[in-house]
Amino acid sequence: MTTDKKDTACGLLLRNWGFGIPSSFVIRISSFYPSPRSRVTSISTPRYSPVERLDLLSVALGLAALAGVNLYLTVFATGLAIHFHWITLAPQYQSLEILGNPWIISIAGLLYALEFFADKIPWVDSIWDAVHTIIRPIGGTLLAIQVLGHLSPAVTVIVALLAGGTSLIAHTAKAATRLASNTSPEPFSNIGLSLGEDAAVLGGLALVHFNPLLALIIFLIGIGAFFYFAPRILRAMKAKIWLAWKKLNGPADRSEPVQLPTTLPARLASVFNRENVLGETIAWTARCISGRGRRIPPNLFGALVTTKEEPHKLVFVTRKLARTINLKDAVVDHDPRFLFENLVISPTAAKGPKYSFIFPRSEATVVEQIVCNLRERLSEPVLQEQATVSGPSVT
Repeated sequence: MTTDKKDTACGLLLRNWGFGIPSSFVIRISSFYPSPRSRVTSISTPRYSPVERLDLLSVALGLAALAGVNLYLTVFATGLAIHFHWITLAPQYQSLEILGNPWIISIAGLLYALEFFADKIPWVDSIWDAVHTIIRPIGGTLLAIQVLGHLSPAVTVIVALLAGGTSLIAHTAKAATRLASNTSPEPFSNIGLSLGEDAAVLGGLALVHFNPLLALIIFLIGIGAFFYFAPRILRAMKAKIWLAWKKLNGPADRSEPVQLPTTLPARLASVFNRENVLGETIAWTARCISGRGRRIPPNLFGALVTTKEEPHKLVFVTRKLARTINLKDAVVDHDPRFLFENLVISPTAAKGPKYSFIFPRSEATVVEQIVCNLRERLSEPVLQEQATVSGPSVT
């Protein structure tokens, strides 16, 4: 439809509604209001080449991963670099210019100062990580969306989901590492880890700026490694949280005598019965967590079992497996730690498998009783061999 026909139609329509408006006035009005098609074209989303889209995705996921490690340092360092023009933003990254706002830099810097000191104090760092379990993934998601700018809603949602998952993975790996380091009472490991994480974030930001594709490849390798080690990481987190909870809620008097149980929980008894083909009688059981040992993964919840018929045999039972440990020519020790009590079974000779089992800090008396019992069992075969040499007894 031509302009004359449009104006004529508008004039006829207005005159039909009872407005005596000349057609010349209608022409001037139509010049200020473009057609709907022209308005849609003016707000269309920018078009990027496949390489630019890949770079955008790399920067978005890279910032999300670094935010999962240290959100405030990521925002603070990026904002400083933009504000003082240490880096020049490419046209597709102009949406990140908001991070150079002085208010954003100041708030991020203040929060990073708090995290800088909290990260270096044992257990305070784990509490800080627990609080940020939600904050870091949300912050990483917002950073990724800010990188994208005005892309299609579908792409924005997809990248937001990927960025949130990436931040959560990085945060979980960091929190698990901190829990493992907190089993040692000295603060030097926490300080070293904190400084290493800050250096990794700054190095990651530099890599994202200079080579986004290489940064994406490294982050994908890291995510793949996380999923490979995820069962171990989650077991370690579960074990450390349980031990910390038992330490806080343990009995005040640890010198009270205890009686070791002679029965297993139902979920463990069925596994032990499958291995107990000779029908041996249980002497005692003790709930614990696996430490290190041959063919026994660490941080498994289970129980130690001894039988009356086999003094040299110790069985560790979990929901899925049962492993037998030969105590012959072994030394049994009690190794107290800051967070737990450690039962150590090591060979007398230089070579041989070494096992450790972890008990809550409040069960020091239980571990001492187990050590005494196992040492008595190790001395029984000597008495039996002496009795065999002297001849059978007559009753």
